[in-house]
Amino acid sequence: MEIALIAFGSLLLIFTFLPLIRQDHWTFRVFEYPRIQKLALSILWLIIYLIHADFQNTVLLVFGILILINIIYLLKQILPFTPVWKKQVYKADKIDDKNSLKVMISNVYEDNDDYKGCLSVVHNNNPDLLLLLETSHEWDRQTQALETEYKYHVRVPIDNTYGMLFYSKFPIHNAEVKYLVEDEIPSIDCQIELPSGQLVQVYAVHPTPPVPNENPRSTERDKELLIVAKKAKECDLPVIVIGDLNDVAWSYTTELFLKMSELLDPRRGRGFYNTFHAKQPLMQFPLDHAFISADFKLRELKKLDNYNSDHFPIFVHIQFEERAEEEQEDNQLEANQEDKEVAAEKRNADTSDDQ
Repeated sequence: MEIALIAFGSLLLIFTFLPLIRQDHWTFRVFEYPRIQKLALSILWLIIYLIHADFQNTVLLVFGILILINIIYLLKQILPFTPVWKKQVYKADKIDDKNSLKVMISNVYEDNDDYKGCLSVVHNNNPDLLLLLETSHEWDRQTQALETEYKYHVRVPIDNTYGMLFYSKFPIHNAEVKYLVEDEIPSIDCQIELPSGQLVQVYAVHPTPPVPNENPRSTERDKELLIVAKKAKECDLPVIVIGDLNDVAWSYTTELFLKMSELLDPRRGRGFYNTFHAKQPLMQFPLDHAFISADFKLRELKKLDNYNSDHFPIFVHIQFEERAEEEQEDNQLEANQEDKEVAAEKRNADTSDDQ
């Protein structure tokens, strides 16, 4: 039992320590994802230790202390995404439909052929703004019926799992398809005009993940996110960044993104809203996001029904309010000088040799 506890505890400590090393290789970055799982396993380790261990064993006692520290550290990282924490985005007090925006984000999983299921989820939730990701040319053909309900759209179907279909019930202005870092990885920049006439800047993104079969490093993903963060901070309009960011809500890069963009995460203070992997309940992470400027308050946030994709869709209903920024500006994460230097380094990273 003692040997098994030492081996198991060593792995848990290593898996927690690796993400603290600021390296872009996937072997370091991928262990940022399962913090909930690491916390659960650390608690399990401590329970087994307390029940079965010999407290006279100095080595195990040291491991017990280290695992307890590990639990405290992981709790500190995860608790901001639970209802016990302060909400970063406040609930809208008054209903103002002319300034509200219902957004649905869904990674469809390119090989998935449940097109009707996707359309059913869209119709049942009736978003004003719809972003479908991993959309191939076949997905584009099979979902063109959406044009009946969504007069405005920007469609970028690609057969490489990085296609985007962007639909809006509200007028779209100044739409641009950009390839910020990689030639085959698009993003969409545009402004949406709310019924009140208020313009909202939207950035739709889907960078590559740091995994062996996709990209061995997080360099491209981090670079794209930090470029968008800079654009969001410099924008004079209310901003929303949506997409499958291929990064968890509590990672170092996502926190850096929030600091540099000054955007808010409606998950904070509410829940995990894990969207991936939809078919593996014990290995789920919050990868699909809607980050918003302090100009918005929240009306609703929910995870939607799956339609045979590997991602759950996520739905966020936000509302622009004139005084919201003044009320929520203290909730923005502050960037220190080190954060600014790291962000600049990531934005300017050379990615030419990473493929």
